[in-house]
Amino acid sequence: MIWVGILPHIPKSSRYSIGTRIENKFIDLLESSYTAYFIEKDKKADNISECIFSLDILKFLISLTWESKLISHKQYGEVATKLDETGKMFWGWKKSMDQIKKNPTKSGEKK
Repeated sequence: MIWVGILPHIPKSSRYSIGTRIENKFIDLLESSYTAYFIEKDKKADNISECIFSLDILKFLISLTWESKLISHKQYGEVATKLDETGKMFWGWKKSMDQIKKNPTKSGEKK
C-alpha cells in the first residue's frame, strides 16, 4: 500500500491527524470491499456504492494533503493514479451488479 510509505514523511503536526485519518479510510475501504465481495447478491450493489463513496472521500482527503503541501506532487500522482484505477474497478463491478439486477435470467440466475 503506497500510503504506508508516504505517511512517515508527513510532518508530525499533520501525520497524526489527516495522515492517520487517510490511513483509517484505506482500512475502512478494504473492509467494505471485503464485505461487498462476500455479502448476499441482492445487497452487493449497495455495498459497492459504499465503497465508491469511501473512495471519493479518500480522493478528497489525499487532494487536501497535496494542496496543503504535506505530500509531494509525485506522491500525490502515485496515490491518485491507484485510486482512479480502483474507482474504475468498483464502477465496473457496480455496473455488472446493476445489470444482474435488471436481467437476472441472462446472468444465469433465476427470478
